[in-house]
Amino acid sequence: MITVISGTNRPGSNTLKVARLAAAALSKKGEKSALLDLAELPQAIFDPASYSEKPDSFAPFSKAVLDSAGLLVVTPEYNGGPPGVLKYFIDMLKFPESFERKPVGFLGLSAGMSGALRPVEQLQQIFGYRNAFLFPERLFLPGIGSLLDADGPLKDPELQARLERQVLRFAVFARHMLSLV
Repeated sequence: MITVISGTNRPGSNTLKVARLAAAALSKKGEKSALLDLAELPQAIFDPASYSEKPDSFAPFSKAVLDSAGLLVVTPEYNGGPPGVLKYFIDMLKFPESFERKPVGFLGLSAGMSGALRPVEQLQQIFGYRNAFLFPERLFLPGIGSLLDADGPLKDPELQARLERQVLRFAVFARHMLSLV
């Protein structure tokens, strides 16, 4: 199963909308997927004591990552980087097993022109440090506010098709990489 991570806890985020599109594209092609929404993180995880002992309420999030055959991280760009909650989430997961030899892919989106290039590159460094298998293809969605319909797919059918191809290629990559382990 591919776990799609919505990399922000901002209410009503475009990131969650794109993450849902990615998960739907996987399901549409018969790929098993799950959506992990960081807006649903338990408040207890933000207690400083969580660094040494994770609250029980965090266990489903940790298990979702550990049990996943691959992670597709959808990240927005906040001030030239990924959201703090996404980095914190990564920091709270078990080391090294959460990402060791785990296929990880990226979709970036931003209100501005870069499409979250900087946060994706920063996340690639973090996941590379954690010995994940990095999917080399990335999709960037600049000017995201004008690209999304209220409830449906991306307004541009070609861009929607690119997103679908991207997530399906990632699923193939994840299966291939896991077959080598």
